[in-house]
Amino acid sequence: MLIDPIIEDPRWTEAHLTALSETAAAKTLAHLGFAPTAYEIALLGCDDARIATLNTEFRAKPTPTNVLSWPDQDLAAEDDGGAPERPEADPHAQEEPHFLGDIAISYDTCAREAADQGKPLADHITHLIAHATLHLLGYDHIRDQDATLMEGLEVEILGKMGIANPY
Repeated sequence: MLIDPIIEDPRWTEAHLTALSETAAAKTLAHLGFAPTAYEIALLGCDDARIATLNTEFRAKPTPTNVLSWPDQDLAAEDDGGAPERPEADPHAQEEPHFLGDIAISYDTCAREAADQGKPLADHITHLIAHATLHLLGYDHIRDQDATLMEGLEVEILGKMGIANPY
């Protein structure tokens, strides 16, 4: 399995977080030419209190957010709008999936955003997991051209899944 989930908030079970995440991450990897079965992502399904703690600890922002990601490798492109480096597998890890990193997603913020934007919760979850998977692969949205590249990929990936442009 691509996704290794830890579900702290039981509402995520009802929302099918694991299945949606597995599909979103696999489609994201496949879109970029990666074999999803060769990779692993740790996923934490939590609530606003937990993600606010993580956001404070890792980003010095003491508020909840929708999703956070921690790439295992820094793959970011040097040039604004450039393609990130490809993840390097551990040559000693025979047959083991390559670990891409960790994702945490908050049910409270995700559900609130989906309701506010008038979109199905499943579509918003799928978007956020695709977004976070791209972060694990070195994509970002801090610089303008990087944001254009990343958002374009998200729109393409979601479009192939029948999900409307989230932007």
